[in-house]
Amino acid sequence: MTSLATDERFAHDAFFIDQLIRPIANLYRVSTLGADGKSPGQPLAFVRQKKLAVRENIRFFGDENEGQELFQLKTRSVMEFRGRYDVVGPGEERIGVLQKVFGASLLRSSWRILDAEEQEAGQAFEKSMPVAILRRAIDLVPYGELIPILFHFTITADGREVGSLTRPIGLRDRYILDLRADAERRIDRRLAVALGVALDALQSR
Repeated sequence: MTSLATDERFAHDAFFIDQLIRPIANLYRVSTLGADGKSPGQPLAFVRQKKLAVRENIRFFGDENEGQELFQLKTRSVMEFRGRYDVVGPGEERIGVLQKVFGASLLRSSWRILDAEEQEAGQAFEKSMPVAILRRAIDLVPYGELIPILFHFTITADGREVGSLTRPIGLRDRYILDLRADAERRIDRRLAVALGVALDALQSR
C-alpha cells in the first residue's frame, strides 16, 4: 500500500475543492487545480461529512466508491472545548491537528495548523477584517447564506505568507487552495486540504 506521506495525489501544490449536495451527507470533491487556474482538474479525493453527527467526523477517500480511506478529520472528544480536530490516517496514525482560535475568531476566523507532534506548522486567517465582519452581518439576515460574498483566507508559516484559500464569488461552494508559495512544503498538503474542507463544513461562512 502506498504510504500516505508519499501519496502522489498530495504532491501537488494547488487544489480545487467543491461541495456536492446530498440529502443525508455533505460530499466534497478535491481535484488538482486546472490549467486555467479557476476550474477543477483531475479528481484526487472524495470527502464525506455525516450530517447531525454527535462527534464531528469527515472522511477522505481515494475513490468515489469510498473503498480506499486516505485520512479523516475528527473532533478530539465529544466534550471538546478547545476547537481541536485531529487529522489521522486509516490506522489512526496522527497526521496533525487543526485548531480554531476562538478569541481571534470572534471578528476574523483564525486557525492553527499543527504537525503530528502538535508543533505549530502554520496559521490560517481571514485576510480582510471588514469583509469578515460583513460576512457575519450577512449571516444574521434570513437566507443570508445565499448572498455571494468574497471568501479569502491567508495561510502563513513562520509569519510568512505561503498560501491562500479563496472562494470565487458565486452561488456554489467552490474553493481554490493555492500553496505554490510554500516551496519548502512546511504545510502538509493533507492538513491544508482538510482545512479547506473544514472551513466550509465546520463554520458559518
